[in-house]
Amino acid sequence: MNPLWRKPLDARALFSEKISDLSAELREILLDDMVTAFENRLDVLRRAHANAQTVLNKEERNEFEILEPQVKKI
Repeated sequence: MNPLWRKPLDARALFSEKISDLSAELREILLDDMVTAFENRLDVLRRAHANAQTVLNKEERNEFEILEPQVKKI
């Protein structure tokens, strides 16, 4: 299933249910790992977006670049 078409989830209820069997220490470790993974994913997406913008800006500049005529030598 395409993740863009998923129903919105109640994250708090989902995580509470799924991690309720873990000890408080393991829940804390898991949540810390999840926050770190989320931050890393955001960083990757920000860099990808910045790189895409750089490529688009470069293409826009090249689109209007004036080319010198090519003269063939015979």
